[in-house]
Amino acid sequence: MSAGAIIVWELLGTAVLILLGNGVVANHVLRKNNGHNAGTLFITFGWAFGVFAGASIAAPTGAHLNPAVTLGLAISGKTAWADVPFYFIGEFAGAILGAVLCWLTYKLQFDDHPEPGETLGIFSTAPQIRNKAWNLVTEIIGTFVLVGWVLLSPVFENGEDGVPSFGNSGLGYAGVSFVVLVIGISLGGPTGYAINPARDLGPRIAYAFLLPIKGKRDADWGYAWVPVVGPLLGGAVAALVYLAVHNLS
Repeated sequence: MSAGAIIVWELLGTAVLILLGNGVVANHVLRKNNGHNAGTLFITFGWAFGVFAGASIAAPTGAHLNPAVTLGLAISGKTAWADVPFYFIGEFAGAILGAVLCWLTYKLQFDDHPEPGETLGIFSTAPQIRNKAWNLVTEIIGTFVLVGWVLLSPVFENGEDGVPSFGNSGLGYAGVSFVVLVIGISLGGPTGYAINPARDLGPRIAYAFLLPIKGKRDADWGYAWVPVVGPLLGGAVAALVYLAVHNLS
């Protein structure tokens, strides 16, 4: 597949993921919304099925939508290293676009919101208890679960007796959506489960430089490296575990 095609498909898929993911948080946070104060489960389900929608769109490129997934697939030999920069470009550009589309959708609600300084959390994550070392650990573990599932999950195979084994492939992209859902519910409390550098940094950039939200706060750049480095480390560790397991067989 050409570099341009990788960029376009990943951009489109990631933009839809972020539009829907940021959108469900905006629906919860901003007043004068039908989903105002709907709660944590509302948000985790929105993000999970945002993954399903975005991944379905980006299927031609394997639907990475996440630099940590791309890195894990490259380390494990499932994605060519030469293609990695093009995946990254599409993922980060799509995340920025998705955040802008979310703001456009909720423009009137942003204008009406009485606490514009609290709107960063619609677009990017933040820890409940700020300790960057431990916040980093949380992001590593959450992303390890995600990328580990992507790499280790059983896939379609024809059995020796001719009976096919579908593994998790029969679920399609709903499978990874379920994994993102349980990560959010089980591991998302401490840091907001970025588990995706593009998902956090792209909207953070949009918030800081592109979105004209009156009274908005700074983009919390001092924390911004944690949801980038943590997921990349988690994805890399998952890939190394995958290689170690397969070398045993």
